[in-house]
Amino acid sequence: MKLINIGFGSMVAADRLLAIVAPDSAPIKRVVQEARDRGMLIDASFGRKTKAVILMDTDHVILSAIPSETIGARWMDVREEKLEEEI
Repeated sequence: MKLINIGFGSMVAADRLLAIVAPDSAPIKRVVQEARDRGMLIDASFGRKTKAVILMDTDHVILSAIPSETIGARWMDVREEKLEEEI
């Protein structure tokens, strides 16, 4: 299982990650609020401004203070490593 650093020592399982999105749009704000209401929200931003919302296949929603582009690049690196291992 490969892990992706989402900031401040927090990690998520790369295989369980569905999407990394910016937190600015109204639909994403609704997703975050619904996850909070259901108890499925994980705030890994450590009190800083949320710059990325991570959607997991377990229906969890994770908030991160690391920009979505940075997390996306880390995710792609992990996926490329996995492809190289399979060859």
